[in-house]
Amino acid sequence: MTTRWLSSDEQHCWRSFLRACGSLFSAIDGQLVRDSGLPHGYYEILAHLSEAPDRRLRMSELARVSTFSKSRLSHAIARLEERGWVIRRDCPTDRRGQFAELTEAGLTAITAAAPGHVEQVRRALFDALTPQQVAQLDEISAAIAEAAASARSRAGEAGECPGATCDPEPGAVG
Repeated sequence: MTTRWLSSDEQHCWRSFLRACGSLFSAIDGQLVRDSGLPHGYYEILAHLSEAPDRRLRMSELARVSTFSKSRLSHAIARLEERGWVIRRDCPTDRRGQFAELTEAGLTAITAAAPGHVEQVRRALFDALTPQQVAQLDEISAAIAEAAASARSRAGEAGECPGATCDPEPGAVG
C-alpha cells in the first residue's frame, strides 16, 4: 500500500487541530477538577445519566454515547460507585447486561459542577467563534465522527484492533 503523505497545508491543519483539542480539553478538565474534583470523563458519564429516562442507561448504551470504551467505562463506573454517585443494576431481561444509574448524590454533584463547566466551555470555545463558525464546527465535527466510526467499523471487519477502541474484556459490560 502506498502511503498518502499529508500536504504541507494538511500537516499545518492537523497540528493546529491537535493544539486546539489539547488546549480545549486541558482547560475544560482543569476547571472541573479544580472547582469540583471531577475529571471531565466522569462529568460526561454523570451528564449522560442525568439526561436519561429514570437517570439510568444500559452500560453498552452509555459506552456508545460517551467517549469511553466498554472496559474504560466499567472502571470509571466503579470509581463513581465508590463516590456514591452511580450504582449498577443487573438487567432483568439479560443476565450479562447491566445498567448504570445516577444516585441523588450523583445528581447533586453534576448539578453543582454544571454552571462552572458550562461557563468554561463558553469561554474556551464558543466565545472565540462567530455563529457561522459554530455551525461550521458542528458540521466538521459530525463529518470527523462519521469518518472515525467508519474507520473503526472497517478495522473491526478486518479483525484489526484500532488502539484504544478495542475492548480486551469482551462481555465485561452489558
